[in-house]
Amino acid sequence: MSVSKEWLESAIHVLEVRLLERESRLDRDILNSLLAPDFVEFGANGAVWNRTQIIDALLEQDFVQRQINDFQIRILSENVVLTTYRCTVLSPSGNSESLRSSIWRQVGNDWQMAFHQGTARAIE
Repeated sequence: MSVSKEWLESAIHVLEVRLLERESRLDRDILNSLLAPDFVEFGANGAVWNRTQIIDALLEQDFVQRQINDFQIRILSENVVLTTYRCTVLSPSGNSESLRSSIWRQVGNDWQMAFHQGTARAIE
């Protein structure tokens, strides 16, 4: 990997944020470009989704503003990184928080999310 960890952390953070944006969640092409064909998600509610299922769900889901905090990456190999962060759902009825982790894999010049997991967390 010929880039610094700081540069890579910033670039992957941008991609994680992009997946939370309204525009991306309403665009199948954007979602297909960001999620690997073999993508799997373990949801905070215990559900397991593949790429097709999660894209279909996101396209139907009402948009809710989310915020990423405490974002970090760990480089697992030259073309694979693990991200961890806290995700806060900002809602007028009360915020909720989950711990998130994602595995991003470099494909050519692009990065795609291959795995994502959310774990519900009580706000202290």
